[in-house]
Amino acid sequence: MSDSPDDATLDLVYDLDAPPQKVWRALSIPAFRERWLPDVTQPEPDAGSVIPGEELRYSLRESEAPFQTSAVTFRISLNEAGGTRLRIIHERLGRGTRMMAANANRAVRARAA
Repeated sequence: MSDSPDDATLDLVYDLDAPPQKVWRALSIPAFRERWLPDVTQPEPDAGSVIPGEELRYSLRESEAPFQTSAVTFRISLNEAGGTRLRIIHERLGRGTRMMAANANRAVRARAA
């Protein structure tokens, strides 16, 4: 995982045992995609950002204030083991809070009102 200098992008890479075609179906077919993006209401593919079998980009918007927007790009390629290398690039669009992976093992700070 890498964070960009402005903390507006998460770049994650996973090696999966499944073939690229199966991962593509899981991301591109709405009924399967809900397992990957369960808390997102109707993600919409960005026009011109789809390379069938290789790359798919969704625009996302939070359903609650502050209604931040972001884009998630999924890049799929064959890995050395014959499975799939899945790269997920999550970019914050506009201003808002810092992006951080859910399992980044960083201390959480709470502020009293």
